Amino acid sequence: MTNDPLAPLLALTGVEDAFTEARERVDAALRHRALRRNGGQVAAEVGLRAAVASAALEDHRYDLADVRGGTVTDPIVQGALRVSESLGGMTDLWPRAPRQVLARLHMLAARGSVAESDLGRLISGADRIDALAGLVAGNERTPPLLLAAIVHAELITLRPFAGPAGVVARAAARLTLVSRGFDARGLVGVEAGHLTREPEYVGSAGAYATGTPDGVRSWLRHYAAAVIEGADEIPRIGDEVLAPSGG
Repeated sequence: MTNDPLAPLLALTGVEDAFTEARERVDAALRHRALRRNGGQVAAEVGLRAAVASAALEDHRYDLADVRGGTVTDPIVQGALRVSESLGGMTDLWPRAPRQVLARLHMLAARGSVAESDLGRLISGADRIDALAGLVAGNERTPPLLLAAIVHAELITLRPFAGPAGVVARAAARLTLVSRGFDARGLVGVEAGHLTREPEYVGSAGAYATGTPDGVRSWLRHYAAAVIEGADEIPRIGDEVLAPSGG
């Protein structure tokens, strides 16, 4: 079996411990009683909040209640919602044809905000995207959380598509977590975790782009922290779902 090319990143100070904590927090959150009978409702709410957060990270910020109420027509928000709603249908295709999925994600995210001729078309970083696709396709070796973090970081660094490339990056990372079984039901709203820690998100992404070990370590530790934030949101949403019926 070929060795995992990303394995050395786990040796960076604090990374493996951070990932272990994230895994434990997700596992604990997924035991919430609301998920036994109301998992679909929780997943839908997580998806909505993830879309609103992802749009906000592109500097298109709206109240959750307004988006839920259908009064927000901003094309970036609408694109993020389309992406979130479509992820389930791409889970199986992502590890088999990542380039195709990235193009599809961009078409969903950027419709109405970029020229139609730019939808799904790379504008930069083709060689590095090829390398990333090669890393994703059929990769059962890299731990899911590590692979998702690198997918996100590479795409946010390259911004290979016009318009809301960050929405694509965050969605591709989520697809990685779902397709590799880390978050098989799509319940961890990592996007909301990034938004909660937005200054750290921006700073660590910039640090990753330097390519230094410290920069990569900063990003990986942030990613684990964002996953923890997303995990901690699951029981809060679960309690809200159960509240109207008294549990």
